[in-house]
Amino acid sequence: MTGGVLGRISRLDGAFSEALSRVAAQVIDDPGLTARSTIVELAERSGTSPATVTRFCRSLGFDGYAALRVAIATETGRAEAQIGWQTDIGRPIRPDDPLDRVLGRVLSAELSALQDTAHQLDVAAVARVAEAVVRASRVDLYGVGGSGLVVGDLHMSLHRIGIPAWVWNEVHGGLASAALLGEGDVAVGFSHSGGTVETVEMLAEAASCGALAVAVTSFPSSPITEVADVVLTSATQANNSQADVMAARHSQMLVAELLYLAAAQRTFPRTVSSFATTAKAVAGHRRLGPQRIDAGSVVELGLPRLGCGDHHE
Repeated sequence: MTGGVLGRISRLDGAFSEALSRVAAQVIDDPGLTARSTIVELAERSGTSPATVTRFCRSLGFDGYAALRVAIATETGRAEAQIGWQTDIGRPIRPDDPLDRVLGRVLSAELSALQDTAHQLDVAAVARVAEAVVRASRVDLYGVGGSGLVVGDLHMSLHRIGIPAWVWNEVHGGLASAALLGEGDVAVGFSHSGGTVETVEMLAEAASCGALAVAVTSFPSSPITEVADVVLTSATQANNSQADVMAARHSQMLVAELLYLAAAQRTFPRTVSSFATTAKAVAGHRRLGPQRIDAGSVVELGLPRLGCGDHHE
């Protein structure tokens, strides 16, 4: 217990807050169980919260709980037996890796990011944003690079259920649009790092004009959160490998999907009507033809069947 992450936890225990000390005690007491546990399970055993566990991980220099689990499992020498394919979380993909290992690595990163996002996401904040979105006369969506793909998808979904949304991934046009927003409008900026200058500038302009400014980021202390009224957090990934980049993007899409569905719930009659209308409009370009299109085909158990990314194709 003198070296590695477990030794570091023991040495720092006196400097931890009471809540972090409870997490530390659980980790030291049974490192193997920690390596097998989800962030929620560790939080429950320590009498804390997933947010506290995340703060504990960051106090040790880790970006998130997944990285801590791997470090503990590796240090105790039981990684393969304890967490199986999950030991590849945080491991870059090498050129000579067989495809089955690459698949496992991608799956590990995806599942970890989605689970961590679900555990830490403030659903009450999502509901607040959804309420504002359905009342807004205009919704601006900002994002560049990979985040631009996410906002494009969210734009299509909102537009299809009759919510006036615009997507901007070029700063000149985005700033001009943001300058025309006002009280009652909504602006949502997606930035995994939270430091993308263009996105921060567009969201800041929207906020200064009175719009509700919403930031979706993996880093709650990043620059974009300083200009936002509401912050929605997606999961933080420890590495910059392609698998982690994709996982970060999909965790953003999970937030976007939930926001879209929350808006659709709040405009359900209009949503059903819009789905039926737009489905008929493109029916001639679908293999099944128009005879398969009706209002019942786009709803299930009272919820829209199509989500972000599930457009007419």
